[in-house]
Amino acid sequence: MADPVDQGGYDLRHHGDREVGGGLVDLAVNVRMATPPEWLRDELARCLTGLAAYPDVRAATEAIAARHGREPADVLPTAGAAEAFTLLANALRPRNTAVVHPQFTEPEAALRAAGHPVLRVPLSAAGGFVLDPGAVPEHADLVFVGNPTNPTSVLHPAAALRRLCRPGRIVVVDEAFIDAVPGEPESLAGERLPGVVVLRSLTKTWGIAGLRAGYLLAEPAVAERLRAAQPPWSVSTPAAVAMVACSRPAALAEAGELARAAERDRAELVAGLRELGVHVAGAPRGPFVLVRLPRAGQVRLALRAAGYAVRRGDTFPGLDEDWLRIAVRDPATTRGLLDALATAQRLVSAHTS
Repeated sequence: MADPVDQGGYDLRHHGDREVGGGLVDLAVNVRMATPPEWLRDELARCLTGLAAYPDVRAATEAIAARHGREPADVLPTAGAAEAFTLLANALRPRNTAVVHPQFTEPEAALRAAGHPVLRVPLSAAGGFVLDPGAVPEHADLVFVGNPTNPTSVLHPAAALRRLCRPGRIVVVDEAFIDAVPGEPESLAGERLPGVVVLRSLTKTWGIAGLRAGYLLAEPAVAERLRAAQPPWSVSTPAAVAMVACSRPAALAEAGELARAAERDRAELVAGLRELGVHVAGAPRGPFVLVRLPRAGQVRLALRAAGYAVRRGDTFPGLDEDWLRIAVRDPATTRGLLDALATAQRLVSAHTS
């Protein structure tokens, strides 16, 4: 297996959960709910009496297909999006793989672990990390891109994503955070496009990271190829129950309300950061923002001392130690963070002057 610390020095297995603990206020992990909603907890609790039986994902597959207007043959439930990355890396045999960066590092880590060389396609900070389809080499036959992208929070136009499509190419669009964008604009989940694989996660909106519930949408031939590589019963019964429950109209309506609340909370966070003179990257649309500030590493440690955990940016290819990712939280938490950040900036500036 390839070393998770790649030749560029980026720790591809570093995630926000490494930043938290010790009573810190968590702004490093992008799971917004501390616990699942009561209705989802109740459904999960009721399924526990059936755990003696092997999992059956047929109801989940049908529910997801109906939710996106797709056929069940287009759907593959997975143990979170992370399993989908591993399936893609192990089941496909690309000659030239490209990963658009900066973005979530698990796709590249899975590709490297499977022995695939990876070409990085860097997006420009000066250009707001906006996708340029022309920057992806023509010879790339497997391309990964996030939408909205973690950690930049940029939402790429669906038209730009469609421009990546080529005969003989698989384009993987990670939409793990798109249900946190009101109305899910620019999503490709509802279209059966040749060569396009869309990944989804239930973790972020519903507070079930520990349950490992996600799925992918693809043409039947591609979905079947990935299904053949999937270990038997990899999706647990509770995860399958969550997929059904979170695909119902009432859940989708609730997710829309949560997305609108996150949008309001993000606007407050961005305004506060800019008042402090902090550079906020691009036009954030996800439930997190990417910021650049001098001596960000020292500021992050000062925030930890003040009780706040934020995500370091220098483990993402294309970023360096001047970047931090901050999760969107409720207004009270945001105000506390901004006060702590202002103090941290003063302390670091005084220490280094």
